[in-house]
Amino acid sequence: MKKIVGVTACAAGIAHTYMAQAALEKAAEELGIDAKIETQGTIGTENALTEKEIAEADLVIIASDIAIDKSRLSVKSYLKQIQTMHSKMLLSC
Repeated sequence: MKKIVGVTACAAGIAHTYMAQAALEKAAEELGIDAKIETQGTIGTENALTEKEIAEADLVIIASDIAIDKSRLSVKSYLKQIQTMHSKMLLSC
């Protein structure tokens, strides 16, 4: 796997959204994987994924404990969803 994209979101959309983004990006970097992680926080979507980035990704990760629109991500043959419970499991990476 060489490239991943992801979406992070949490109920408050403040700290945990960005902590999950940072943890995913750090883990990817340590493994030599290119990663782009979109955040959906209180100020809206940041670092938005493009259709091209999604299409080129080997893996899509959703790290969210709230419902998000997955329709644009469902084009991928492999969709991994991580229910984070405030991103606790990601922070241990």
